[in-house]
Amino acid sequence: MKPYKLDSIVIMKKPHACGTNEWQIKRLGVDIKIKCINCGREIMMDRLEFERKLKKVIGEKNECK
Repeated sequence: MKPYKLDSIVIMKKPHACGTNEWQIKRLGVDIKIKCINCGREIMMDRLEFERKLKKVIGEKNECK
C-alpha cells in the first residue's frame, strides 16, 4: 500500500516555479494529477515519474491547513 492517497499533501524534490514544493494529489491512477498549493497550477505525470520525484507525504488536506 502506498503512503499517499487522494487529497494527500506531498512534498516534491524540486520546487515549483512559484517557490513552493507542496502539492495536493487530485487524481490517482496510471497517471497522477497534482495541484500546487501556492499558485493552483495542476500537472499530470505518470506514477513512476511521480514516485521518483516524491520526497515526503505530509498528510491529508484537512489535517495540514
